[in-house]
Amino acid sequence: MSYLDNILFAILLIVGFGFFASSVKKIIRNINLGVDVNRKDNSKARWKNMALIALGQSKMVRRPVAGILHIFVYVGFVIINIELLEIIIDGLFGTHRVFAPYLGVVYDVLIASFEILAILVIFAVIVFWIRRNVIRLKRFINPDLNGFPKSDANYILYFETVLMLLFLLMNASDLHLQNVPGGFSHFHKAGSFPISQFIAPMFNGMSNELVALLFEVFWWVHIAGILVFMNYLYFSKHLHILLAFPNTYFANLNPEGQFDNLESVTKEVKLMMDPNADPFAAAPVDENAVSSKFGASDVQDLNWVQLLNAYTCTECGRCTSSCPANQTGKKLSPRKIMMDTRDRLTEVGKNIDANKGVFVPDNKTLLNDYITPEELWACTSCNACVEECPVNISPLSIIMDMRRYLVMEQSAAPMSLNAMMTNIENNGAPWQYNQQDRLNWKNEN
Repeated sequence: MSYLDNILFAILLIVGFGFFASSVKKIIRNINLGVDVNRKDNSKARWKNMALIALGQSKMVRRPVAGILHIFVYVGFVIINIELLEIIIDGLFGTHRVFAPYLGVVYDVLIASFEILAILVIFAVIVFWIRRNVIRLKRFINPDLNGFPKSDANYILYFETVLMLLFLLMNASDLHLQNVPGGFSHFHKAGSFPISQFIAPMFNGMSNELVALLFEVFWWVHIAGILVFMNYLYFSKHLHILLAFPNTYFANLNPEGQFDNLESVTKEVKLMMDPNADPFAAAPVDENAVSSKFGASDVQDLNWVQLLNAYTCTECGRCTSSCPANQTGKKLSPRKIMMDTRDRLTEVGKNIDANKGVFVPDNKTLLNDYITPEELWACTSCNACVEECPVNISPLSIIMDMRRYLVMEQSAAPMSLNAMMTNIENNGAPWQYNQQDRLNWKNEN
């Protein structure tokens, strides 16, 4: 590499990582729009969750075929990109396989393992593409995946295939030049190539200068592709490869089915039950307090972990495929709940960017404009979606908070639920019995 190449490479790195840092900053800003919630308790259990679920893929392998193939892609993509460090050093300082002289046999083992993983990634990606586009598994052809979400999944598969092929072609051309009698330029013997050794013969008959040029092309396109893909993550469901770790760490540790109490309601109930409280005393006014609402109608009303959930969603559809409401033809799709939340959050973020850091009301809300009450009331709160999610996302928590808003702010519950709550208020039971008769059921048998 010439000095000009080194400078161009440095500029490419600065631009690539600069855009990525800007995207990460926006994501953090958007997540922090949510209500604060404490998830710093029981760090031991949280680290265990992250190790088993995010790193160990324990929930992925419940569906063995997809789980094992996903491990190929996950491990391959992460480990192969360890070589990115060497590529960056070589690009900045004009060296070639700078780690080889220092690692010796270990370097050979690393390159060989990278190549084996690369071919496994390509195999897994081909199977994933067939499942989506040929077999067309039901959870991949749901209406909530129309448009960009459907294309996005294929774009990722194409990206990964091209990056792995470029990696193998780069190694194959390198191997060819390493074996030139008497040596050629700076291509010294380094590495072990169990896969690309079968690709290298395609360069036979070409001049060494042409192969060296092709190597440079493969090298540059490979590193540029990695940087482009890294910045594409911001727009893609593939963001979960980064966010799965904090998402599993900050996941709810309470038993499934245990709902949180609204703090404002709890304070009121405790005040009502306090015999020493003055019922006529006016509560002190806090001029700095932000007016609160019961439940959530927009993304700013959700807590920051729920917004992190939305960004982490893999759109795999396991939640929707296990949802009894969806299976029986209802409009509810837990995957759509998460995608709609992320889309609305992205829209709010763009609004803030366009208005110099301030959100200007746009006459839209997550409720009604994205998620309908019909979807929310179709949920049976069975927790199947929470149980199935491979990265511990909870669509149910968002559903329940939005239901709270409908009931407590708008009195917009279904007629049957309103009747039940009226009966409880008047009769102390869900049924329309006199209070004296509400325990008769215990004598029936």
